[in-house]
Amino acid sequence: MIGPGIVLAGTIVGSGELLVTTGLGATTGYAFLWLILFSCIIKVFVQIELGRYTIASGKPTLGALDEIRVPRLGANVLVWWWFIMMLATVFQLGGMTGTVGQALHLTLPDFNSFVTVPFANVEWFTQAVGRRPELPWAWLVCGATILLLWSGGYRRLELVTTVIVVSVTLLTLAAACFLPWTKYPIRWNEAAAGLNPFTLASADKKALFTALSVFGITGVGATELFYYPYWCLEKGYARYVGYNDGSDAWKRRARGWIRVLYFDAWASMVVFTISTVAFYFMGASVLHPQGLDPKGKDMIATLSHMFVDGVGDWTRTLFLIGAAAVLFKTLYLSCAGSARMTADFFGLAGFKRYADSSDRSRWIVGLSLVFPVLGLFLFLLFIDPKTMVNIGGCAQAITLPMIAGAALVFRFAKLDRGLRPSKMWDAVLIVATV
Repeated sequence: MIGPGIVLAGTIVGSGELLVTTGLGATTGYAFLWLILFSCIIKVFVQIELGRYTIASGKPTLGALDEIRVPRLGANVLVWWWFIMMLATVFQLGGMTGTVGQALHLTLPDFNSFVTVPFANVEWFTQAVGRRPELPWAWLVCGATILLLWSGGYRRLELVTTVIVVSVTLLTLAAACFLPWTKYPIRWNEAAAGLNPFTLASADKKALFTALSVFGITGVGATELFYYPYWCLEKGYARYVGYNDGSDAWKRRARGWIRVLYFDAWASMVVFTISTVAFYFMGASVLHPQGLDPKGKDMIATLSHMFVDGVGDWTRTLFLIGAAAVLFKTLYLSCAGSARMTADFFGLAGFKRYADSSDRSRWIVGLSLVFPVLGLFLFLLFIDPKTMVNIGGCAQAITLPMIAGAALVFRFAKLDRGLRPSKMWDAVLIVATV
């Protein structure tokens, strides 16, 4: 019965880990290892609390947030805060679209010649493809995302995500474990020093900006905290618990499904922590000693050195295919999650009145098709996918205090007394929020 956490891990193990986490390791070495581990673990407590309230109330994240008594403009200011953050994270979609295009172009470079043949006499087109050869692939990625989102629901999301997350996690872990037998072994003394959080004091401003982005986007980022209750609802957790009639039977069902929720959340935490740390070690061990900083149009080519320089040239194609798969999966899931929440935002803000659940579902499908196009459009305007992902990561980091504070409101002001956790859990939740 687990699944929402795996879908969440699918969103997590993507742009933040492959692009930003490895970039932090490449530029600062092992100095921020403590931040990677801290970021992966501390936010799970907030994630579980949001899921607990969803199981108890049957309400998705934005609907629950809208009930908190704060100033309103149609929806309340917390819901508007999410909407502004979501607009910033659309830059991440553009970064992922472009990076998948880079990976596929490097895997099959002859595809561009095939695409440009019908447009051989269109000078602006051939010049654009010559300057940015990933463009035809980026258009193809946008189209493939639209087709998948048009034709599938939660079950397909869960199935596709599980296969890709397991494959990429095992691949990256195997590459990291192989490092001791290469010329770029993990330097364990430096890694141990990287567990010291006081490295913040000596970091430069650029490293701190990247670190802030990493904290916002690695582990359960702000967007994933918003998504998780939606995946719990679509999996059926709240439906199996049923309406709160105040009976002992309802409380028993709710406590049982909350135990499933705990297992689901912590199991996914193990998966994305292993993958995130492996990516960080690859960046710190292989890229940092060579002074390689993955960015711009050569980002994926630079990242491929993690595998090629450490394990061998035969891994280049394997890495490129894996990178394309993991980023495409995150793009696919992010568009699906954002579409569901944007549909709810339109309803809460008064922009759209849904006639019934089918009407809302149609809007979700339509919005799912809009987000890939927005991502492609932003990629056409910007050159550096890493910067685009950093913009979204910083917006998520700024939003973390709000969603963590909301989790405290749900726990102490709204949760049914029969479902309240232990005092120890409450203490850790408060520490996580701080």
